[in-house]
Amino acid sequence: GSNSAADQEQQVGFNHDGLHYFPLGHGRGRGSRRGLLVLNHEYTDASQIYSAALGSAITPDALGMEKVAKALAGHGVTVVEVRRMPDGEWEYVIDSPYNRRITGSTPVAFSGPVSASHLLLVSALVPQPLGTLNNCAHGHTPWGTYLACEENWNGYFGTSDGSWVATPLQARYGVTAGGFGYGWHLASARFDVAQNPNELNRFGWVVEIDTLQPGSTPVKRTALGCIKHEGATVTQSRGRVVVYSGDDENGDYLYKFVGNAPWRALRDDGLSPLDHGTLHVAKFEADGTGTWLPLVHGQSALTAENGFADQADVLIRTRMSADAVGATRLHRPEWVAVNERTDDVYVTLTNGSGNSAPVNSGRDPNPYGHIVRFREEAGDHTRTSFQWEVFLLAGDPTYDAAVPAEQPKFGSPDGVWVDLEGRVWIQTDISNSSQNRPERQYDGIKNNQMLAADPRTGEVRRFLTGPRGCEITGVVTTPDQRTMFVNVQHPGESTTF
Repeated sequence: GSNSAADQEQQVGFNHDGLHYFPLGHGRGRGSRRGLLVLNHEYTDASQIYSAALGSAITPDALGMEKVAKALAGHGVTVVEVRRMPDGEWEYVIDSPYNRRITGSTPVAFSGPVSASHLLLVSALVPQPLGTLNNCAHGHTPWGTYLACEENWNGYFGTSDGSWVATPLQARYGVTAGGFGYGWHLASARFDVAQNPNELNRFGWVVEIDTLQPGSTPVKRTALGCIKHEGATVTQSRGRVVVYSGDDENGDYLYKFVGNAPWRALRDDGLSPLDHGTLHVAKFEADGTGTWLPLVHGQSALTAENGFADQADVLIRTRMSADAVGATRLHRPEWVAVNERTDDVYVTLTNGSGNSAPVNSGRDPNPYGHIVRFREEAGDHTRTSFQWEVFLLAGDPTYDAAVPAEQPKFGSPDGVWVDLEGRVWIQTDISNSSQNRPERQYDGIKNNQMLAADPRTGEVRRFLTGPRGCEITGVVTTPDQRTMFVNVQHPGESTTF
């Protein structure tokens, strides 16, 4: 906790979330012995990032600025080369040219319908857009880049200005004067929502990073929308790229971006496949069918008469656009995974309340969450209709008879990933306000864990259990499936039970 902000910029960040392994070398064998491990860093813990002597409070002085700078350096993304030694142990390559930190202060670019020069993004206080914050899950593209996803970015902003009132846009994204209690605005006007309101609109995007080009600028791909992106799961159909993303908030939505041309042709023309396409939002029907509603200016309710100025406005106000077209409110849609063998798609709905729609498991409240599986029409991810079902109900049958008694007890499914053999890996994120607490009906479930499910039979087996206070998040294997990387976030964090 006593190192400086400059030191932290050269070190791995805090609280790993999404991760991916990029092989270096051709073939399963060589690619499984050497590669790039890319890690998201969701947030920093003030009790760990600062020394006890310094304290955790942010003060409006030079020390406060240094604390903010260090916290920003602990966020973002780490790229590190790793290799497997002859004895099977792994080590990081300390002098690799690929090693890189992208932080909350790294210069970034904007691309797509929303440019950095948009009136709602321009800031006189901070002319150059900087950084990425609260990176939760992730994605990776067929052309070999990494997608970091900005989730609870609203919590970093606040103000001491008693006259400040949130705009409808700010309120829809949960911006408040107190934020999440970080207090960065006390030392840095960059995060003061009254003094620098447009800084907010520079976050909530999917950030593309070329891991093989250490000097490249991260790019925020605005055609994918501005939400609390839990992840950005990429697949393709008919040569066109498709990106699924959940907006992790109770009552928010599931999205899908569909490219408008084959991605290889776009790249041959020097264009990004993530800039050219249409963003959709999901509407689930009670009969097990569903529709993807396009978020396109001039269509449906997204007109100038209804207050939407242009396509950039539709995307900056993605949540409000989804509200306007009548999407289905979900119980915290989080990670999405695609079974490339069957084209089945899985989305975790972690927990929630206020909506007992069938897709939300019919439970209200729904403290344990569940996993929905759906299949696009004809297995084509570019289509706009699908069929869905509840794949797994999480919970404890002691408290909920709908949960199969033979199933391992688990709650709050968050991460989900389908491996090369089709196994569905499930990772849980029981909050510390519920973990092990009997009044929350979580005493029988215990700590967070990772499980494997057979998609054909529905059989579920527990694979590992984490320490108290942790979240299990992020999983990937090497191409030969002999090594699995798993993140254990905030182990030992304070819990009541």
